[in-house]
Amino acid sequence: MLRNLDLAKILFLDIETVPEEQEYNQLSPVRQSLWEQKTAYQRKEDQSPETFYERAGIWAEFGKIVCISVGFFDLTSANEQQLRIKSFAGEEEGILQQFKRLCDEHFYLKSHLLCAHNGKEFDFPYIARRMVIHRIDLPKILNLFGKKPWEVQHLDTLQLWKFGDYKHYTSLALLAEIFGFPTPKDDIDGSDVARVYYQEKNLDRIVRYCEKDVLTLAQVFLTFLNKPLLEENQIIWLSE
Repeated sequence: MLRNLDLAKILFLDIETVPEEQEYNQLSPVRQSLWEQKTAYQRKEDQSPETFYERAGIWAEFGKIVCISVGFFDLTSANEQQLRIKSFAGEEEGILQQFKRLCDEHFYLKSHLLCAHNGKEFDFPYIARRMVIHRIDLPKILNLFGKKPWEVQHLDTLQLWKFGDYKHYTSLALLAEIFGFPTPKDDIDGSDVARVYYQEKNLDRIVRYCEKDVLTLAQVFLTFLNKPLLEENQIIWLSE
């Protein structure tokens, strides 16, 4: 089934998220209480809601998106195939509007697909929830209402690697390592993003990290198809 997919109709993506506020004490008393309730089962007995707040970016109700990077294959170039990578970064509502416009104008057919690593559990629902919060109409490719499971236009490389094993989790970095190409975690990883965003105020560094995840995602997907990996001259960084 995978071999029948048209690479040009797949949008590869990754998101980076941070807590909506830099510090726990910036939350209203109501939100602090709701955060305490939301995370009660995740926190260790000796861990307070305040110290746990550094992980708030994981939840769409308490976090925000600071970057969405996407990659799409151009199969019409003289170079056989190219992966074009671009990013939407900065203020969240603008990021979401730009991503929606991309989906509405270029990835709107039933044959189009979104692909992410752990996308079904994280990236896809996170984007959709933040769009709802900002009163942005969902693009068709993200709107699952009324769709049967086989009509959902989402691919997930984590699910592909599980091969039906619901207990198994493997990171994108580990797949890159065992498949024999560079890890995207050569600078920062997900646990560093909030610090880089709020303390270093270095959004460009986050964008580059996110884009490398998209490249790794595409290379992983090509490995599943048993196709040749992308060479450096086949990667077009549109954000540069």
